[in-house]
Amino acid sequence: MLAPAGCGSLLPTGGAPPKLYTLTPASDFGAGTPVRWQLLVDIPVSPAALDTERIALSRSAITIDYYAEAAWTDRAPLMIQSLLVQSFENSGRITAIGRESLALRADYVLRPELRHFEAEYRDGAAPSARVAVGVKLVKLPERAIVAQRNFEAAAPAAANEMAAIVESFDKALREAMRQIVDWTLTTVR
Repeated sequence: MLAPAGCGSLLPTGGAPPKLYTLTPASDFGAGTPVRWQLLVDIPVSPAALDTERIALSRSAITIDYYAEAAWTDRAPLMIQSLLVQSFENSGRITAIGRESLALRADYVLRPELRHFEAEYRDGAAPSARVAVGVKLVKLPERAIVAQRNFEAAAPAAANEMAAIVESFDKALREAMRQIVDWTLTTVR
């Protein structure tokens, strides 16, 4: 029996669906002074190569490829926005935190830019996850940038296997998020 015209894209392609992976928020925060202001976290701006569910890898400074049959549970910028919000919540030091897309009122908005989020293959068999995020802290309603900083973290994978590579992404991203949260909460007094 033939499929109705126009339904070809609904037919199975025969390949297995990708295995989905997710990462965890930072939760290892030391004691710090709570802040009384409210913060919104924007969706990170990113190059098109990273604005995808596909897990990126790099074999040189000028190439980006993707792992076959493996994907994030969401587009990388959306996943990172959610993890940043959860990381701020886990710090226990902020009055209120939310996503910028919810159009809430807040005192500040954090505008991240995802610059690197790939597994780098260089001189070894196993890659190292590299995460680089630039952030701008913007005062509302003036929309004035009050501070900005770049954060970068890397973590080597224990093996050239997808589970180990995802663990290295988790470790590097958690470290970058921990630094972003600590910096943000101590920048504005």
